[in-house]
Amino acid sequence: MQGKIKVVSIVGPTASGKTKLSVALAQHFDGEIVSADSMQIYREMQIATAKPDRQEMGGVPHHLMDFLPPDRAYSVADFVSDARKAIEDIASRGKLPFIVGGTGLYVDSLLNNVKFTEAKRDEAESARLRALYDEKGIDHLLAILAEFDRESAERLAEERNPKRIIRAIEVYRTSGVTLTEQNRLSRAEESPYSPIKLGLFFRDREKLYSRINLRVDMMLSQGLIDEAREVLSRPLSDTAVMAIGYKELAPFIRGELPLDECVETLKRETRRYAKRQITWFKRDPEINRLYADDYTSFEELYLAAESIIGHL
Repeated sequence: MQGKIKVVSIVGPTASGKTKLSVALAQHFDGEIVSADSMQIYREMQIATAKPDRQEMGGVPHHLMDFLPPDRAYSVADFVSDARKAIEDIASRGKLPFIVGGTGLYVDSLLNNVKFTEAKRDEAESARLRALYDEKGIDHLLAILAEFDRESAERLAEERNPKRIIRAIEVYRTSGVTLTEQNRLSRAEESPYSPIKLGLFFRDREKLYSRINLRVDMMLSQGLIDEAREVLSRPLSDTAVMAIGYKELAPFIRGELPLDECVETLKRETRRYAKRQITWFKRDPEINRLYADDYTSFEELYLAAESIIGHL
């Protein structure tokens, strides 16, 4: 580990309390936070992405947050490049970098030192695969992928993200190399980081779901509908359009469905997203798992997290 940069990563599903915990820990350990949230990068998307305000940031500098317009695409390769620069800057000033967020692909790619190659894009092939998805569904795409890359198909079956499945098929058809093989080659170089990994979860899944439902209600009271109306009126990149909180309210904004139906859809989709996040983070045995409902207060949870960072 000699010469490696010490970093702390804090991951977990949406609404688990990562922001509050990470800010308290960064205050104590003289750290700065690098956001690993694929939607908090966008300006004007404040409420739906649960972006922390100045008070919630507690005076802790936050990087890679609120810096792109929603019409700009942003890839995991972009994130890794930008996060590396931010971490180097933070560490050079004697501060402890905290990588905080729920986008597991971002966190893993960064900490595992994944190297990205410029794979060719075939827009016509992508369009055909998207049309096939619309017609026959995600399981049909997974079956196609499994014909030549069973490992990727099994892994992506857990996420059920059509965009990533389509990309995996496209990568093979344009390069002749499977995504599994590309991933193996991309991890050939040792990581420059010595990470301490914390994960914030709930033993009782229903408690997390209740927090999600409450958060959606709070977002609505803060003006989510107006924000959704404004965001949906503008061009969105392929990345930004995936944000949960806008497309679910679109039928109400267009006058097609009542608000209560759209709100229930939003809550359901957010719960499903949390479930996918939990599935992703289960695969990493290096994560020190903290269950918020094991503790009677935030202070107890904080002390448990502080002890892990202080003794590794």
